[in-house]
Amino acid sequence: MSAESDIRIIDKAVSVCQEKPFLYKFISANDVGKTGSHQSGFYIPYSCWPLIFDKPGQKGKNTDRFVRISWNDEEDTRSRFIWYGKGTRREYRLTRLGKGFEYLKDKYIGSLLIIAKESEDTCQGFVLDTDDDIEQFMARFNIMPSRSYGLIRPEIPDSGETGIVPGNELLEKYNLMTAEKFPDTKDIAAAARDICRGKGQPSDADEKIITWLDTEYSLFKYIEESRYTPLVQSGFQSVEKFLDFAQTVLNRRKSRAGKSLEHHLNAIFQEHHLSFTPNCVTEGNKKPDFIFPGCDQYHDSSFPEESLVFLAAKTTCKDRWRQILNEADRIKTRHLFTLQQGVSPAQLDEMARGGVQLVVPKKNIPHFPEKYRTAIMTLGMFIRYTREKTGP
Repeated sequence: MSAESDIRIIDKAVSVCQEKPFLYKFISANDVGKTGSHQSGFYIPYSCWPLIFDKPGQKGKNTDRFVRISWNDEEDTRSRFIWYGKGTRREYRLTRLGKGFEYLKDKYIGSLLIIAKESEDTCQGFVLDTDDDIEQFMARFNIMPSRSYGLIRPEIPDSGETGIVPGNELLEKYNLMTAEKFPDTKDIAAAARDICRGKGQPSDADEKIITWLDTEYSLFKYIEESRYTPLVQSGFQSVEKFLDFAQTVLNRRKSRAGKSLEHHLNAIFQEHHLSFTPNCVTEGNKKPDFIFPGCDQYHDSSFPEESLVFLAAKTTCKDRWRQILNEADRIKTRHLFTLQQGVSPAQLDEMARGGVQLVVPKKNIPHFPEKYRTAIMTLGMFIRYTREKTGP
């Protein structure tokens, strides 16, 4: 698609979903048949059944409903939402999309699928396949970057998924509501980690960082609503003031996600007693997110290159992984930690040729094509690798 078409589709998706109930999910390797399974069509998470059906599927019975779906304003399909309840299957699928359906091609693995209900028998379908469009949509609807799917209904406030929701006493404890300005992302991230420690948290690094991210999301959302709901309810003096306010909120949501990921990785590495420098200045004034064991060693020509490790952090990486290729010239393998839920085989091959080693939370690995999974690192694996490379 052209850039002009992309902008039109993201704007249309946001416009439709502001008024209509919708489900979202990342297209996985399973959806496009890259896991060795013989299932057809998009897998629809069980919790999303209210979008189409009147009641949840029952064991021992298949239930279906046909709807007409307009896809990205390009083509229409008369498709079938079906609950498979007979035999050993217990799942929803969206099938009958037509032979050669564009968005079931493996290049769309990791893209964001959105289905909005317009009427009982019509839907709007959108597939967002660039990092900018995905992050813009998720910021607009305040969707956790760690979430694979969800159902959002405008008539039900907070119908999306949430993490640990903190109470007023926690907000007061961290003085996040008393500051004149909106709390800094670093402070919210630190408060979220304290909340998790107080409530009990996983010891596993891969599970821990997801718990921290989800809790920070809940805390951020709570602060945002507490500070801004009275302002929204009181109204604005002009359309321009309203638009300026809305843009400020959206920009903060988008920038927070990337920064919070870096803050939590920093804390994870400190807990594991790894030596590192964040945002070390390298060639061409580049600033890679993490250099292990540190910036001094990187700039010491006598320090062995094989003992240096570089890690970039990006919430999504369908397009942006190329940005890290020249951030640290001395380091040949470029590790990239991402929350991305699936990448196409073509992109994975291109990453490998560019020396990029993906690192993802353990729970995200099943979203990738099966033949590539063993080559992807978990966060725990990266920590062990870095300790071995750089020493205690």
